[in-house]
Amino acid sequence: MNHLQYEKSPYLLQHKNNPVDWFAWKEEAFEKAKREDKPIFLSIGYSTCHWCHVMEGESFEDEEVAEILNRGFIAIKVDREERPDIDSVYMGVCQMMTGSGGWPLTILMTPEQKPFFAGTYFPKWSKYGMPGLMELLAQVEKLWKTDREKLLETGEKITDFLQKEPMVLQAMPTPELLKQGTAELMQRFDREWGGFGVAPKFPTPHNLLFLLRYGRAERNEIALSAVEKTLDAMAMGGMFDHIGGGFSRYSTDEKWLVPHFEKMLYDNALLAYTYLEGYRQTGRSFYRIVAEKTLDYVLRELTHEEGGFFCGQDADSEGIEGKYYVFTPTELRPILEGDTEVFCSYFHIIEEGNFHGKSIPNRLREELPAERNEKIDGLCRKVYEYRKQRTFLHLDDKILTAWNGLMIGAFAKAGFLLENAAYLAAAQKAADFIDGKLTDEKGRLYLRYRDGDAAHKGQLDDYAFYAFGLLELYAATFDLHYLERAVQLAEMMLEWFGGEQGGLYLYAKDGEQLIQRPKETYDGALPSGNSAAGYVFAKLAALTGEPKWREERDKQLSFLAGAMEGMPSGHCFGLFAMGEVLYPSTELICVSAEEKPSTAFLAFLGENREMGLSALCKTKENQERLAKIAPFIKEYPIPEKGESYYLCRGQHCFAPQKNLKELHRLMEENV
Repeated sequence: MNHLQYEKSPYLLQHKNNPVDWFAWKEEAFEKAKREDKPIFLSIGYSTCHWCHVMEGESFEDEEVAEILNRGFIAIKVDREERPDIDSVYMGVCQMMTGSGGWPLTILMTPEQKPFFAGTYFPKWSKYGMPGLMELLAQVEKLWKTDREKLLETGEKITDFLQKEPMVLQAMPTPELLKQGTAELMQRFDREWGGFGVAPKFPTPHNLLFLLRYGRAERNEIALSAVEKTLDAMAMGGMFDHIGGGFSRYSTDEKWLVPHFEKMLYDNALLAYTYLEGYRQTGRSFYRIVAEKTLDYVLRELTHEEGGFFCGQDADSEGIEGKYYVFTPTELRPILEGDTEVFCSYFHIIEEGNFHGKSIPNRLREELPAERNEKIDGLCRKVYEYRKQRTFLHLDDKILTAWNGLMIGAFAKAGFLLENAAYLAAAQKAADFIDGKLTDEKGRLYLRYRDGDAAHKGQLDDYAFYAFGLLELYAATFDLHYLERAVQLAEMMLEWFGGEQGGLYLYAKDGEQLIQRPKETYDGALPSGNSAAGYVFAKLAALTGEPKWREERDKQLSFLAGAMEGMPSGHCFGLFAMGEVLYPSTELICVSAEEKPSTAFLAFLGENREMGLSALCKTKENQERLAKIAPFIKEYPIPEKGESYYLCRGQHCFAPQKNLKELHRLMEENV
């Protein structure tokens, strides 16, 4: 009997009709394995994963494969996005045993969850030098009966190794670390096409965010030009959806033309945030346009009616990767009529195609547009409506707290920077969704919401990324609730995830205990929860002035500095967080006689907000609440009328100002 029909995960539900007797990761599966004396076949993936679909079609829908799995194993399916803790532990096993990893992740282990074999995708039968799943399962089934001790010994050795927590030596964050990280990135920088390393190329937006901060602070034009080259190339290539907005997961080639077509919420959140920061620093309107198109895509296609954001969209349509996104001039003529040639020439759509006989729209090697092209935008809307009717694109409609936190941060930044009320409202509505649907009565977070059901205890990423988003919301609105909630989440991180040797564990001390409790520090496709926590603690230290947060900031950043030894460029969000303390910070306090800050002050901030600026606003209405989390604010008197402004840069504070022009002059003179 396949048990997945009772689950909420879109990925698990995709497998509910397989002939395999799948279980979700639940105690009943492990009890059954012990009772029937069978090993576990663990398969981990996610609903928009192309190769997960391939392996399902070749193997998990196949009666022969199902027969051997059902006879000799207990088969468990895990959605990596719902259980990142399980995925992290066993992906680490795969990387340790094979030197690489990826999805679908395939693990064979004992009923006690101790792994003795790991791999990723397997065809049904051996081919092209790859072992086949049928042969693998037959061999393990035989060994389990005839030479089990060898398998158990392997499982014990791996588990023993995992359970020895690596000693991370504390180190001081130094400018040299940031310099080394930059040098490593620039060594891998592709000077022709942008990005870092060779194909496949991932956008890794936090690398670019770090370089933006480093380049600005150090006046390093080489680092800044590398960021601009990369932002330009990604947005002009086929990895950016020129018809409907948003970015695909990564590029399969060096020039960003052919993407792996799945779209993920977290990529689009981090990329939108990075393009907004690029726009803020350079003033280039092209970056604003890319950010707007990305956020508009999220509002249109990845937003729940009550405000949360969905996970992403599949690469495949009707079993064909990229079918949804590619075109020929012939098929577009009935849609665009006399404008077909204009459209196809603009987006390089040619009869011979650039992808399996069809064309991925792109603008490679063209001049960057300074403003929107209304004519082309109108044609894109026609093609967008056509492709929606042409074929179906699977939506993973679960809502993850962590990824929503990142997208809240992007929308809040956009709402403030672009003076766009709709973007700011989207961020606020999503925060309301998390507080209403993904939070328990004690304020602790759940990890996932879908179809009326909130599930799984929140993990470190949920707390750290949501706190990040709330801090952006506070910066955009000065609504004290967001800062109060960010402080609460930071305190919960320390209480539930804190470690004796520094750093934070991936899952809470009262969560399900797996064979390992890791502390992740590597910033891969996503920043690590530890890096994000370091950034949150640094911002809270600046905003509240509290010794507690300065101490936690210093401990966390020292832990990250120790973890970076030998390869700081693999921890770029951690380096970004260190910029909060290594470069002169700017604190700005507005004290108002009114109930909220003036529109003039908000407009001033929009024009002058710089990376590393922390701003607080004390008003008649919030002064008591604010003093509870930032006690130093009591010393700042509320004026009889209007506003007073207090500016500090580095370790130096200036005389209070009543005039925004004078405040601007102070900021300009003390860069």
